Amino acid sequence: MDTHAHHHGHSEGAVIRDPVCGMTVDLAKTPHRTAHEGREIGFCSGGCKAKFEAEPAKYLKATDPVCGMQVDRATARHMLKHEGTRYYFCSEGCQKSFEADPGKYLNQKPFVLPGIAPAGHDHGAPSVDPASVPKGTQWTCPMHPEIVKDGPGDCPICGMALEPMVASLDDGPNPELVDFTRRMWVSAALSVPILVIAMGGMVGLPVREWLGEPLASWLELVLATPVVVWAAWPFFRRFWNSLVNRSPNMWTLIGLGVGAAYLFSVVAVLFPQIFPMSMTHMGGMPPVYFEAAAVIVTLVFVGQVLELKARDATGKAIRALLNLAPRTALRVSEGDDIEVPIEEVKPGDWLRVRPGESVPVDGKVVEGQSFVDESMLTGEPVPVEKLKGEPVTGGTINGEGSFVMEALRVGADTRLSQIVELVGKAQRSRAPIQALADRVANWFVPLVVVIAIAAFFGWLIWGPGLGEATVAAISVLIIACPCALGLATPISIMVATGRGAHAGVLVKDAKALEGFARVDTLIVDKTGTLTAGKPVLGQVIPVQGVDEGFVLAVAAALEKHSEHPIAYAIVNGAKERGARVYEATEFTSLTGRGIKGNVGGKATFMGNVRLLREQGIAVDDKLAALVEQQAAAGRTAILVAHDGAPIGVVTVADPIKAEARPAIAALRADGVAVVMATGDAKGTAEAVGQELGLSDVRAGMTPEDKHTLIEQLKSEGHAVAFAGDGINDAPALAAADVGVAMGTGADVAIESAGITLLKGDLAGIVKARKLAHATLDNIKLNLLFAFGYNALGIPIAAGLLYPFTGWLLSPMIAAAAMALSSVSVIVNALRLNAVKL
Repeated sequence: MDTHAHHHGHSEGAVIRDPVCGMTVDLAKTPHRTAHEGREIGFCSGGCKAKFEAEPAKYLKATDPVCGMQVDRATARHMLKHEGTRYYFCSEGCQKSFEADPGKYLNQKPFVLPGIAPAGHDHGAPSVDPASVPKGTQWTCPMHPEIVKDGPGDCPICGMALEPMVASLDDGPNPELVDFTRRMWVSAALSVPILVIAMGGMVGLPVREWLGEPLASWLELVLATPVVVWAAWPFFRRFWNSLVNRSPNMWTLIGLGVGAAYLFSVVAVLFPQIFPMSMTHMGGMPPVYFEAAAVIVTLVFVGQVLELKARDATGKAIRALLNLAPRTALRVSEGDDIEVPIEEVKPGDWLRVRPGESVPVDGKVVEGQSFVDESMLTGEPVPVEKLKGEPVTGGTINGEGSFVMEALRVGADTRLSQIVELVGKAQRSRAPIQALADRVANWFVPLVVVIAIAAFFGWLIWGPGLGEATVAAISVLIIACPCALGLATPISIMVATGRGAHAGVLVKDAKALEGFARVDTLIVDKTGTLTAGKPVLGQVIPVQGVDEGFVLAVAAALEKHSEHPIAYAIVNGAKERGARVYEATEFTSLTGRGIKGNVGGKATFMGNVRLLREQGIAVDDKLAALVEQQAAAGRTAILVAHDGAPIGVVTVADPIKAEARPAIAALRADGVAVVMATGDAKGTAEAVGQELGLSDVRAGMTPEDKHTLIEQLKSEGHAVAFAGDGINDAPALAAADVGVAMGTGADVAIESAGITLLKGDLAGIVKARKLAHATLDNIKLNLLFAFGYNALGIPIAAGLLYPFTGWLLSPMIAAAAMALSSVSVIVNALRLNAVKL
């Protein structure tokens, strides 16, 4: 059993249930909506909407199986599913009574949500084995993500098999791909002899003449029937669903075309006498089109198998990520190492990671050290050194060292799981450009049917006769199949998001990817984006007559007792430079001024000019100017005084990331204006801007100021992206047309962004820009293929060239051209895997 709570009222973007069929739909995405009694209700298809509008009362109420009360389905707070059937309850008490003993209430006549069959009665072929999918997973259409269902089946809009929303680790073969491949080969094996019988005379094999007309037609009927009745059954099921749901799609045209060719031919074989003499040929038999029906089915299967393989390839991107995490971990327990399933690891567990093993979950090193290969997540090939206290990420590969780690985030909370979820959502999302294809598809299928009918009657009235009229109508229906149009955008998004994930660029949704290709202004935060975000020791400048090493040793001794990031930078820097080790006593922090203590039995102070002068320590103008000069250059300068006199200045700086300058240059070359917006002081900000060659620097910016700047630029017609990594960046990330989060930053920043850079540097922005451009160009080319193909093919299929050339397109050629259009779109999309990032 599983429970789903429903809340009162619906807001734009809410996920609600279709009251007719029970499917979950996104109110913001579904085009099928209606207002009823002051609230908006969404449906999965036009068919469900029409049924509801005809009898709304029938679909608004449910009967509580325990007490018999009427419950409003849209607002019911208590609902559960039992053995494939949903039940609604008036209260928690009734729901608990039912859960305790369902059989007691199921002996009564239960309420069944209309249109929902019990589990196991949905005959849609799932694209993956349902047994391999995690329990409780919902299923969705890869082309129409607003369709969400509790189990496998076919999309009521386009007819495609639904896929699980949670990726499966299962590398068994795709059941739908296996089934369609089998049906394709059977269809092909039976279609070849049909073709030989029908067309052999064209290549010097007059098989039809050898067999005689009646026998030849009967043999074609026997061979074609398994192809049309058995192999093509999934197509006809989808054709029927498209009619029932009032959602005309590619299966509408295929069903009409194949069905018309086959039924016409069956009637011609069984009742040849009803056809006029003008239509008869060899042996007094009318023409048959079994070869067209069989070959069309075979070619449609070829296209479907290629499409399923392409979709399977995009799924492999997610499976490859999932497979990075090991299935077991080595738990350290009372001196022993115990191998446990990864599901049993809990936060706080100590885990041993041996050489060459994958890091099992997210955590930190507590013992030992090693180099870890993080390229699978960040795209960076150089292994990263991991020492005690440093973070490690599940799925990364340990090098030759060994270490013990403490588990901090496990299961769905790990970074790898979040990445997988992001990639999956992105692959199912829709780009704004797809709205064009959707609008065309809404009127395209009905228009094609009208053109096919017009072609049929035109040929019947002004052409040679019924045979040519049938050929023209069938050719129009088949060649106009809009599968290429439907695939144009989603297949590119699927491939691109998978490619991006392996390069360390996570795309939240297709809108972000398309939007980033159109960005003309990038606003970047300084700390953590342009700079490392961690201060490091810079210069040590002693006063005349004092040893530089002595200044650093005194500073490190005192700062060892402070927890400030600047203190950490000085202490670490002293270790790296091999400074002498002194001890400090009587440490005291002086808020806003500095610190004091005793080093070597002498009073020691570290801080600003004000602190030293307060202590009666003389600071000459030259030393004060040096401090100001360092500050103007964007560095923090700290005066060090020992035994009543200044002994030197220690500087600390937040270093600019090595890749920042080339990344900014690349973005500018691509037509993107770069603006730095930071909360830092003007001097520091301008120093960093000058070093990076940035002319537009905004200092002293609050989160509200950044938000206002973005809104101002947008109002001026700019497409704005914002890159940041802190909690304070979240408002700006959300306000921008595209937010870019550094993966090393705060979780709230990542949540607010449309694109996340796992490595957390500006080079990733350049990668994202390249990927966005390549994807948008790929989609445009796909749409050009799809539109151009139909614009050219439909008139030819209708017979436009016949008056000039005497040539009428065969339905078989139409089917081959239709399959070729889908193949061209798929092959073009797969080129995105080769984009160099």
